[in-house]
Amino acid sequence: MTRKFKIDLFSDTNCGISQGMRQAIMNADVGNEVAGEDPTVNRLLEECRELLGKEAAIFMPSGTMCNGIGFRVLCELPGDAILLDKTAHPLHKASGLVAGLSHAVPYLLEGERGIFTLDQVREILERPSGYNISVPRVLSIEQPTNFGGGAIWPLKTLQEICALASQYGVKTHMDGARLLNVVAVTGISARDYVAPFDCVWIDFCKTLGAPMGAVLAGSQELIEKAWYYKFQQGGGMHKAGILAAGCLYGLHHHFSKLKNVHKIAQSLGVLLSKVPYIDLNLQFVETNIILFTVNHPTLSAPQIEAALAKKGIRIFAVDHNTIRLMIHLDIKEEDSATIADAFLNLVEMP
Repeated sequence: MTRKFKIDLFSDTNCGISQGMRQAIMNADVGNEVAGEDPTVNRLLEECRELLGKEAAIFMPSGTMCNGIGFRVLCELPGDAILLDKTAHPLHKASGLVAGLSHAVPYLLEGERGIFTLDQVREILERPSGYNISVPRVLSIEQPTNFGGGAIWPLKTLQEICALASQYGVKTHMDGARLLNVVAVTGISARDYVAPFDCVWIDFCKTLGAPMGAVLAGSQELIEKAWYYKFQQGGGMHKAGILAAGCLYGLHHHFSKLKNVHKIAQSLGVLLSKVPYIDLNLQFVETNIILFTVNHPTLSAPQIEAALAKKGIRIFAVDHNTIRLMIHLDIKEEDSATIADAFLNLVEMP
């Protein structure tokens, strides 16, 4: 894989494909996925049903498709409301998915680092209803948060919020793009985290280094509806086992490496916290995401991004003064000092 950057922290989707995974992909047994005849896809779905404790599952090209189809299945009428945190990925990085594809109204909650409270949800659900008011139909949660900086929702909070939503007939959806990162940190099973949710998806490209692929899981009825929308959106795939093989390899061989990924993130966080113009709370480095603000005397976050790119280090400026780094399987322990030094060397720039 040809790389433009020596160190790429833009996203964990920018992780390379290991040789073992390439071999598994090359040797994959394939069939007609849309007819349910691809043995490798079927094996992946079986393992995901067991992993997540759900009745059925469906293979998708991407997590964005999982979010879009999950929302469409759970909503009932155009104009239904989906409750999300203000930092939620489908709001900011999915081309207007909530309104454009799901025909729903996003109802934003003011959480802390992407995590809102039981009382905030209760306040919304207890409001008077009316014919001219969008009905809260779906509650969506990211575990862990993305633009909240990789924050981990406590299991008890998830259980309480889902129980409250159920009382009001509101369906629950988990964006579990990096759920396995949380499992690696806490030791709590994915099955326990997703038990109270109506549907959930996990991604294999972000966390486990696969080329692409995600799995949406829920009840048999929900997944049958999801198939309809999958076909409608062009998501039916033939010979998809070559993709599923990469996902299975990542699940079997790369999950055990996530603890080291998180260790590197924490080590890098310590070094970055010593850079004079960086404001980083080390308690907030919980998974593989490092999010911090910069107060450089002359450079904005986008300018810092451009300066580091010239040094072969790719980062992501979220806005004028916020930077996100994502650690993945390709980032090595020794890279931490290189990255921190690159930031530190910008201190004296005019």
